[in-house]
Amino acid sequence: MKTLKDLFEHQLKDLYNAETQQLDALPKMIDHANDNKLKEAFKNSLKETKEQRNRLTDICSELNIEPTGETCNAMEGLIEEAEGFFSEPESSDVMDAGLIAEAQRIEHYEISGYGTAVRYAKELGHKNIASKLQETLDEEYNCDQRLDKLAESRINEKAIA
Repeated sequence: MKTLKDLFEHQLKDLYNAETQQLDALPKMIDHANDNKLKEAFKNSLKETKEQRNRLTDICSELNIEPTGETCNAMEGLIEEAEGFFSEPESSDVMDAGLIAEAQRIEHYEISGYGTAVRYAKELGHKNIASKLQETLDEEYNCDQRLDKLAESRINEKAIA
């Protein structure tokens, strides 16, 4: 990588791989969730993730780059940690609280990645692409807030007992 353009392309490929990994992981999180509202939140996240990966495909096409070829090691580690958690809780309430924590770690990573990509797109003069990436960034923030509300309104309280 010699230029910001090269770094931007690397970031896009990394995000594409992260979204692809999430598409494999989210169904497992849905299966392990017990609370119906949490299951629904994960199902919505799965739908959004598909749309986000498609958005990245469109962006890469617009830039004439192939979105594949990178492995997002950070996402791989976050998912491995989340899947390792599946066998730990002895109660369904603790499972749900822990799943939210694991999902929020993933969301926070994505918020960081998309925030950087938006900034690079703007600096490289790709206003339309920056707007598309901002849409995804906003979705990531919203997902994190929805998970916060679930945790604070019901799930963490149940796990206390």
